[in-house]
Amino acid sequence: MAPRPRSARWLAERFTVGERTIRRDIDALQQTGVPIYAEPGRYGGYVLDKRHTLPPINFTPREAIAMAVALHALAGTPFLDAARSTLHKLITVLPGYDVEAVREVAARIQLTATPSPSPGPHRRILAVAEQALHRRAVLVLDYVDQRGAPSRRDVEPLGLLGSDNQWYLVGWCRLRAGVREFRLDRIRQAVPTAEVAPARPFILRHSGSARTSLDCFGNADMGLS
Repeated sequence: MAPRPRSARWLAERFTVGERTIRRDIDALQQTGVPIYAEPGRYGGYVLDKRHTLPPINFTPREAIAMAVALHALAGTPFLDAARSTLHKLITVLPGYDVEAVREVAARIQLTATPSPSPGPHRRILAVAEQALHRRAVLVLDYVDQRGAPSRRDVEPLGLLGSDNQWYLVGWCRLRAGVREFRLDRIRQAVPTAEVAPARPFILRHSGSARTSLDCFGNADMGLS
């Protein structure tokens, strides 16, 4: 009924019920404290007090993933149920196509613990990797391995792994012709390309400690299903 007045006739046609049903239901809502009032006049009708309404909340898929990562920190605390409820509400306001995008990316993010924020340039690398994962964009990495040897890699991003110490980009390395984990603090530069990576069958696994998937949207620890 917000933001403009709606007559009982309009509401009855909108919800395919009788005007008497509309008036009865509005009366019941008013008795429970819902701030609905009637504006008189030719263009009057029932109105919901604007002070008690909220504008539409339009989360992007990236914002939904960020919320899921942040709420992951509440796993193992008394606030876990509230975190699940928050994620559930978040999903309900996303358009259907965005929900599918969130599910796809969330299934490719795993946390072995609550990751520490990546300082300085590593935070920027993480942002680039996360955007590439959403877009399935091939990345060109300037990478230094554990022996200090530099190399340039064309990488198809497959997932992100977060631990209490590090973030890793998991991807198909074209140089090595296989799946590799790249520590973000060893990536000197990450440049996204316009090339869309081909779909590859892949299950995100990590050799470290027990992991928690962000499959939002469907896992036993933080999921919604």
